[in-house]
Amino acid sequence: MPQPQTLMQITGRSFAPAHLKNATLLIIDAQEEYRSGVLRLPGLESAVAEIASLLAAARAAGTPVVHVKHLGIPGGFLDPQGTRGQPIPEVAPLPGEIVVEKRLPNAFSGTDLHDRLQAIGRLDLIVCGFMTHSSISSTVRATKDYGYRCTLVDQACATRDLPSPSGTISAEQVHRIEIASLADNFAAVVPNTKALL
Repeated sequence: MPQPQTLMQITGRSFAPAHLKNATLLIIDAQEEYRSGVLRLPGLESAVAEIASLLAAARAAGTPVVHVKHLGIPGGFLDPQGTRGQPIPEVAPLPGEIVVEKRLPNAFSGTDLHDRLQAIGRLDLIVCGFMTHSSISSTVRATKDYGYRCTLVDQACATRDLPSPSGTISAEQVHRIEIASLADNFAAVVPNTKALL
């Protein structure tokens, strides 16, 4: 039986992954909730280390950086007034870096993200952050609607265990399936920062 191909390969619409020198880095929801809140992610620390590496490389290359921050529930998830909504210190924005605040998983919905990206003027986006199956998936899928070419950094994303009718699906399984789904028709996928240099 032949090896499966992505829909982008089958239709001839696949594209090469971006390089930091010609892209914008989009970091989604790198917030304390996922380290110390109710939504702690099992793969968080290794993903944060990869995001930090990616962010350092982007800054060194002069790559524009856009941070997306989810405004959660006061006193609850991703609390915008408490510590759970704050950036993870290792990957926090520097003065002058763009921060876009969102209330829905898709970072384009109800925000000025598209306008900010248009002002930067780069077609290629490099995306990382949390959670793979939710805000990452929603936003990456939307990039196609807006005409961007998206490159997703596998090891710089993470998610959590999910319940299902047949039992718990591990965070690793959820992540792997979502990465494969996005690679099928929405993004070029690279393993880590080194692949973008």
